[in-house]
Amino acid sequence: MQLISDVLLGFGALAAAGYCFVLSRRLKRFNQLESGMGGAIAVLSAQVDDMTKALERAQATASLSAEQLRALTERAEVGADKLELLLASLHDLPEGDAEARRYRVQRRRLRDRDLEAAE
Repeated sequence: MQLISDVLLGFGALAAAGYCFVLSRRLKRFNQLESGMGGAIAVLSAQVDDMTKALERAQATASLSAEQLRALTERAEVGADKLELLLASLHDLPEGDAEARRYRVQRRRLRDRDLEAAE
């Protein structure tokens, strides 16, 4: 009886060894970088890294654009307030004959130093 159990135990060990061998070969083929799933996983991992970097750059650009837009909006609001004040002050001007008022135009000659500063 002991001999039969030893023989069955030996066959079981051989079957387990064969199963492990088959699994080992399948795992090697699965992890091959050139043609198996390992290559696909490596490519996808590289693409994820590239997309993460691109996303970080896009977020930085978007935040910079938002700051610039916020500053321009504030400048526009200040300008709009000034325009409203100017329009309100125009309503306070006395109405008179437009031809009775003469505008005086002055001409100023350019000096050499003004031209140098402009250049």
